[in-house]
Amino acid sequence: MNFLVQPKKYTSLMADEGSRAIMNKTIAFFENMGKTRLLDDYNKKVWYREFVDFIGRERIFSKLLTPKAYAEGDPDARWDTARNNEYSELLAFYGLGYWYCFQVTILGLGPIWMSPNEKAKEKAARLLREGAIFAFGLSERAHGADIYATETALTPKGEGRWEANGEKYYIGNGNEAEMVSTLGKVKDGSDDFVFFVTNYRHKAYELKKNVISHQEYVSNFALHDYPITEEDILSRGPHAWDSALNTVNVGKFNIGPASIGMAEHCFYEAITHAANRILYGLRVTDMPHVRRNFMDAWLRLVAMKCYHRRATDYFRQAGPTDRRYLLYNPTSKMKVTLQSEEVINLLWDVIAAKGFEKDTYFHMAAADVRGPSKLEGTVHVNVQLIRKFMKNYFFNPAEYPAVAPDFSMKDDMFLFNQGPTRGLGEIRFHDYRPVFDAFCDLPNVGLFIRQMDIFLEMLEKAGPEKAQDLDPVFSLPLGEMFSIVVYGQLILEQAQLSKLEHDILNQVFDFMVRDFARFALQIYSLPNTRDAQRDFCRAIMLIRPDGNENQYKQIWKKYVIPLNGEYAMNE
Repeated sequence: MNFLVQPKKYTSLMADEGSRAIMNKTIAFFENMGKTRLLDDYNKKVWYREFVDFIGRERIFSKLLTPKAYAEGDPDARWDTARNNEYSELLAFYGLGYWYCFQVTILGLGPIWMSPNEKAKEKAARLLREGAIFAFGLSERAHGADIYATETALTPKGEGRWEANGEKYYIGNGNEAEMVSTLGKVKDGSDDFVFFVTNYRHKAYELKKNVISHQEYVSNFALHDYPITEEDILSRGPHAWDSALNTVNVGKFNIGPASIGMAEHCFYEAITHAANRILYGLRVTDMPHVRRNFMDAWLRLVAMKCYHRRATDYFRQAGPTDRRYLLYNPTSKMKVTLQSEEVINLLWDVIAAKGFEKDTYFHMAAADVRGPSKLEGTVHVNVQLIRKFMKNYFFNPAEYPAVAPDFSMKDDMFLFNQGPTRGLGEIRFHDYRPVFDAFCDLPNVGLFIRQMDIFLEMLEKAGPEKAQDLDPVFSLPLGEMFSIVVYGQLILEQAQLSKLEHDILNQVFDFMVRDFARFALQIYSLPNTRDAQRDFCRAIMLIRPDGNENQYKQIWKKYVIPLNGEYAMNE
């Protein structure tokens, strides 16, 4: 069994023929393009015209991103988070830029599908069928994503007409988006937030530049007395504000799979390179430190995929009375993206100079993998968001019906009706403890439970004082420790569902124990940490993983080293 994506032996998670056709056609597109052309376009920063034409010709974005109600009977069209995540992983496997085109189209469609404006929705659906891409005009140069400070203005001109003025920055697809969902404020005395639609072809839309040096187009554009009518208004007031944040909730969840896809392709390149080199009389993969890096990288990839698969079920089953996804989503965003960076760091330490060569996928991914953790909120922003849920997660569990794996062919329409963005501290979670206890006989899971119990005791008896809570230097590693517990919970839930081998799971928790201790060390080392807190951190740090050399060797032999030569992209 290969846990990683293998395009030439691809098996979709989707049961329907239409979805499998989308995946297979996309694989064929890239494999026919070939690695030489793919990398040449990347190195020369060539806009991916052929890809945009391909997804338009095959109506792929139309099928993936049009809710059934607007699909004119297309049986393959739906907004399915599980399917979109799978497609995100597959696109980034071939290049983050291709995924980015998909990602910002998702963001651009968010305020449209959340809008009461039926004409705008029908227009978006028609444009998707015609092959259009979309954009999300939120950020501004001086303010980034601080939407409170938005300066783009909509000035009333009477009789349902306005003029838009302002500049937007960091706007992906802004060079060719047929509908740009643009955020501004209405200058009629209300200062209401408003989402309205603009188009790159209009003479009042000035495309100023691409703000990055890359093959994707991240635009700076300006609006100069751009005419807006009622048909262009998507939402206003609190609805516009909520649409901005809820759209980011939707888009954020596709970032983790993209990071996974890049790391998987890098793994194939790295192990095939290392396993076929002799240095100092040894095959490189026979060197203990090299083997350790590959094992750690592979186990982290397995864990990432387990976490995100299970988090997808909660995303798809979300509703007004079950918003647990609002914890699992930012945990995916910050945890999976950073774990992917760690995987590529581990692999790069093995292949060294090879990772810089321009004819490798690795050199492309090594540059691009740093990006996802900084999109839709930095790691710091997402950790601080996660911390809002910590009290209820640990100390105030609630009863919920069991959530089954969800690969149903339905629209995830709650995502476009998430409601107000307030009240995060009121969200409750099912008890995390039973799933840990179910695996407590695995040595490293048992050790992680001990660490977790000490952490809870620290929160109860020596929790952060107000000054520490407000100090990100202290609160961030605390939030990281909480995130590892959430991460571990969903990994174990998915392990139950997929019947993951216990040997693999035990080795996964080897690095989880190490990671938990690392963040305890960070807190221990801070000057404002209290002595009582240091005592708890010391106890966590002194718990080390249970090494099982025979188990380690068996996993290496059965799963990891067979990936040598398992996949290479067509030249």
